[in-house]
Amino acid sequence: MTQAPPEERYVRSRTIDAPPAAVFAVLTDPSRHQETEPTDWVRDARDTERLTAVGQVFAMNMFHTGAGGDYVMHNTVIALEPDRTIAWRPGQEHDGAVRSGGWTWRYDLQPTGTGTGTGTEVTLTYDWSAVPEKLRQYVNVPPFEPEFLDRSLAALETAATTPR
Repeated sequence: MTQAPPEERYVRSRTIDAPPAAVFAVLTDPSRHQETEPTDWVRDARDTERLTAVGQVFAMNMFHTGAGGDYVMHNTVIALEPDRTIAWRPGQEHDGAVRSGGWTWRYDLQPTGTGTGTGTEVTLTYDWSAVPEKLRQYVNVPPFEPEFLDRSLAALETAATTPR
């Protein structure tokens, strides 16, 4: 994985008291993504099929006043290693093709503890290094402070540790 300059990405980590498989199960289920977001920006999944492969696209209903209210993001999975890594590149669908804005979300999972490990160190990276300058001015990238990722990881912990 090539890394963006620190000034063009946020990276935050948190140890979650759940095995990597439990955390990964939440992240690969689009119907649970609103549980990992600390605000009401992510509404619900249009596509609820479990994420299993690079290249898979899943659409999410979103809402943000700065984006004009309701909109849909089409996310292309760009990395997937079961129980270790998942990443996607959000974009918009135009004429049947998904066009990325240039930012990515990535979760890296590392088992913690001894033996089989009882917890997971989750590193969340929000990278906007590939956002074109013209789009940066239009969408004000990044649209949140780094602490947003801390709150997102706390929400992910609740989702991964609360029985459904």
